[in-house]
Amino acid sequence: MAKTKEKEIELKPKVDKISDKHLEELQKIVNTINAIQFNIGKIESQKHGALHDLARTQDKIGLMQDTLLKEYGSYDVNLEDGAINWPEEPSKNGVDKPQENEK
Repeated sequence: MAKTKEKEIELKPKVDKISDKHLEELQKIVNTINAIQFNIGKIESQKHGALHDLARTQDKIGLMQDTLLKEYGSYDVNLEDGAINWPEEPSKNGVDKPQENEK
């Protein structure tokens, strides 16, 4: 029978704490993660508010379009000079440029 060599395993002594250097490095990493997560939450909160502002403003444009449609017969307006962009051909929804005697 052949003899087998036993492997020697060196065991490090059991310690109760990590080194101050490793602790400081670990704390920096965790603090960085916490700061990034805080900033993400802050940005998401700002995004949420901005989405609500956008929805309110889109509601306002819808109301303004209704007003313009009732007042002028169209809400297709040039935003630079206020000119109504009347279609060249009659529209399918019945909104056409009023005749001169209809104004």
